[in-house]
Amino acid sequence: MTTMEKEFHPKSGYLMLAAWFILVAATISLLILTESPWYAIGFLPIVLIMPGFIVVNPNESAVLILFGKYMGTIKRNGFFWTNPFYLKKRISLRARNFNSEPIKVNDKVGNPIMIGLVLVWRVKDTYKASFEVDEYEHFVVVQSDAALRKLAGMFPYDNFEHEEEEITLRAGGEVVNHKLENELIERLTIAGIQVIEARINYIAYASEIAGAMLRRQQATAVVAARSKIVEGAVGMVQMALDQLSQKQIVDLDEEKKAAMVSNLMVVLCSDESARPIVNAGTLHQ
Repeated sequence: MTTMEKEFHPKSGYLMLAAWFILVAATISLLILTESPWYAIGFLPIVLIMPGFIVVNPNESAVLILFGKYMGTIKRNGFFWTNPFYLKKRISLRARNFNSEPIKVNDKVGNPIMIGLVLVWRVKDTYKASFEVDEYEHFVVVQSDAALRKLAGMFPYDNFEHEEEEITLRAGGEVVNHKLENELIERLTIAGIQVIEARINYIAYASEIAGAMLRRQQATAVVAARSKIVEGAVGMVQMALDQLSQKQIVDLDEEKKAAMVSNLMVVLCSDESARPIVNAGTLHQ
């Protein structure tokens, strides 16, 4: 029993078409000349020959079945003639796009997210696509959904809570897409489907937590910015104290140094511009 695709080489359709016209002309001529109804039997092969003609367009195929038996697949494009009793099932070999609607799933740490994919695929093995699964196009849709759900459970959306995670869905890029491709290849091979490319095309937090997560991201960004500002301000204060000490511009005791550091830090780290106050007295007033 055949369990793999085999290519079928049909006869030229043009030769059979010429023979069909000759048969039609001969049958009609004999009926007219002899006026014998027995020659009408010639219409039987004429009718039987017609279903055998088939046109296969570029990047298309025709799976041939004879009384439940797989006979082969026509992959060459052109005009052909085959056994008229063959059942012909057409399958496109063109590349196709599947753009999934975003689905709600939980990531590795349990956060609900919305995620979608775009898949470029085509039929590679017409036998598997025809006989190993029911409705291979629907099979692609269902398995793509399952692969996307599995992928989402393997990685966190981001690493705000788990900083040790190097790969995340949001920033994983090619690593995550490659993992998705491998998962789809493993699932769709049974249907004779070739995965050309698979990528995540949409990812976001689910609506019920999107606001909270946005505030968390904003807070994280503010903390990171403040840390950078403080780090720079400390360096500037240190440089100012070193310059004053080296050039002996003014001699400051520890108390005045502490006051100066406090004032500089306030000026450098403040959100608003500093408003200078002119001291008309001495440094002690």
